[in-house]
Amino acid sequence: MTAPHEIPPIYVTRPYLPPLAEFIPYLEKIWENRWLTNNGPFHQQLESALCEYLGVKHICLFTNATLALITALQALRISGEVITTPYSFVATSHSLLWNGIRPVFADIDPVTLNLDPARIEAAITPQTTAIMPVHCYGHPCDVARIQKIADDHNLKVIYDAAHAFGVQSGGVSVLNHGDLSVLSFHATKVFNTFEGGAIICHDLKTKQRIDNLKNFGIVDEVTVVASGINGKMSEINAAFGLLQLKGIDGARQQRKDIDARYRAGLQAVAGIHCLPDAGEQVPNYAYFPILVRPDYPLSRDALVLKLRDCGVYARRYFHPLITEFPMYRGLPSAAQSNLPVATKAASEVICLPIYPTLAPEQVDFVLRIIAGRPAA
Repeated sequence: MTAPHEIPPIYVTRPYLPPLAEFIPYLEKIWENRWLTNNGPFHQQLESALCEYLGVKHICLFTNATLALITALQALRISGEVITTPYSFVATSHSLLWNGIRPVFADIDPVTLNLDPARIEAAITPQTTAIMPVHCYGHPCDVARIQKIADDHNLKVIYDAAHAFGVQSGGVSVLNHGDLSVLSFHATKVFNTFEGGAIICHDLKTKQRIDNLKNFGIVDEVTVVASGINGKMSEINAAFGLLQLKGIDGARQQRKDIDARYRAGLQAVAGIHCLPDAGEQVPNYAYFPILVRPDYPLSRDALVLKLRDCGVYARRYFHPLITEFPMYRGLPSAAQSNLPVATKAASEVICLPIYPTLAPEQVDFVLRIIAGRPAA
């Protein structure tokens, strides 16, 4: 096998780039149309194609998922307090602060690392107006229990589904749950448009409101109905999305194969815990997290350094918790005593490389390092 210094750097994820020649006709069409943004033909085609592929009724494309999260909260007129997870990317809770909403952090389930429904219910106060769970690593939340809690307490549910492109639970898209779901199409995601995002909604009236909000609140040339923002996706991003969509099933199969190879190779490694596989759900294999437990011979951070010394740039994703950042740590719900499971997960997690072009020998190289066997 190739010696460590001869292995090219291996990152957690790398965006899939189709051959440039396949993208050129799209660019030529954009130049021919002279329509660069504002709901152009490729934008419309991508919305239609994604609705069909994902099995959803309506989708609103955005320039990125953070603006989509901010707009989703605006669209539902959320205020007061929103219960959310500390175990996520900071955009989840930042979207609340940008809307003047107080985040209330609840602990996560030790198996799925998603928001624990029991802890959601315990965190509800008279000021609570909504719940913002995250389908962490693309593993579906307990959507039935969360919806029951929301119904019982008259709360809205907005899912941060940044990791959940194409994921199904119970035979239907996980994006059909809650009042709104927000996808990310960032370059590191299973499906990407360079930069991008989307809101999934269930009725045309809501879609029209969201579409107005992402375009400054403009309805027509002389009418502005809301204090909207500029969140529109360009034609170039939409065209790239259409091209990406052609190869998405193959990319997901390649990710599935890598997931299986990791699981088989890590079974006998003491102290390394993999999250449960998808079972009957339809996953997207967006990430491959492992938890480094005390019976592993190295600490989590020492293993990360060992991997990086060998050119494998694994990530502690998510570490630190959102609640450890200065804008959140003063909140009562941010206390570590309120979040023991999330605190433990953040101290143990490593996301290993997984992307369609990751070769089997590269996966085996990573496995050898973790198992403590010679890498060459």
